[in-house]
Amino acid sequence: MRYYTKEEIDSVLKYPSLIKALKNAFISNITVPPRHHHDFKNPKENIDSTLLLMPAWKESEVLGVKIVTVSPNNAKYNKPSIQGIYLLFNAQNGELSALLDGKALTAKRTAASSALASSFLSRKDSSSLLMIGTGALSIELIRAHASVRPIKDVFVWGRDFNKALKIQNELKSDFNIKAIKNINETISNVDIISCATLSKEALVFGKYLRKGQHVDLVGAYKSDMREADDELIKTVDIFIDTAMALKETGDLKIPLDSKLITKEDIKADLFALCRNEHIGRENKDQITLFKSVGHALEDLAAAALVKEKLID
Repeated sequence: MRYYTKEEIDSVLKYPSLIKALKNAFISNITVPPRHHHDFKNPKENIDSTLLLMPAWKESEVLGVKIVTVSPNNAKYNKPSIQGIYLLFNAQNGELSALLDGKALTAKRTAASSALASSFLSRKDSSSLLMIGTGALSIELIRAHASVRPIKDVFVWGRDFNKALKIQNELKSDFNIKAIKNINETISNVDIISCATLSKEALVFGKYLRKGQHVDLVGAYKSDMREADDELIKTVDIFIDTAMALKETGDLKIPLDSKLITKEDIKADLFALCRNEHIGRENKDQITLFKSVGHALEDLAAAALVKEKLID
């Protein structure tokens, strides 16, 4: 047993194979108990932090649990908001097989989940993307979306323009990429909008959407956080990763609680999409939304793929 670093995980988790592994996981029989979500007081930061415990297993084969902390103020210390570790076990004999960098694993599987959803929900000819947010997920989301759609033009917005410029510089050899200072001037001109922030107020407004777009909401992981406004939510066709999205994210819980939408407005989850129980995008003018909060099944699939490539 040994610890697998971010560099090792990044070297083997390539998006085509990871997306395929996630799709197979959503089709297969994997046990995923409810995850533990604990918000705990952090008076030195004047904002709650979060502890997540996410177990999953495939009988007699593999078992894993991710332990993650989320500290919203970490950016001011130049530290990642999300930190954690993944423990991978042999489900037959209980032996600990590996420890994996939880942050790297989370970033890869989260981006892959968005790309998997995009393969069902965005237009096949989608060639432009707006990335809202400049955290650890942003580069991964750009690359993941580009692995399933012919993305050429990329725009990046962040509260810190210098961080957007840094992403621009890092990806300039792969895309026609531009750091921007105004979301609303760009949002109508792209095919895919991906948003990964810790915002408590909407950043993406429905009045700027146009026919045929796909919106990918990755952040706003708590019930009081939002990345999209009410007009957007009532305008789009909503898809989710799992039912937990209805309870954990303010983007859906707040509109559900206010009766702006109902559970019947949710078209399908990733289980239904991957099992061909729902077609996904139905026409070129449809505006689709994918909202994810993460799922232990995705972590297990990603960790098992690392095991297959690095351990076995």
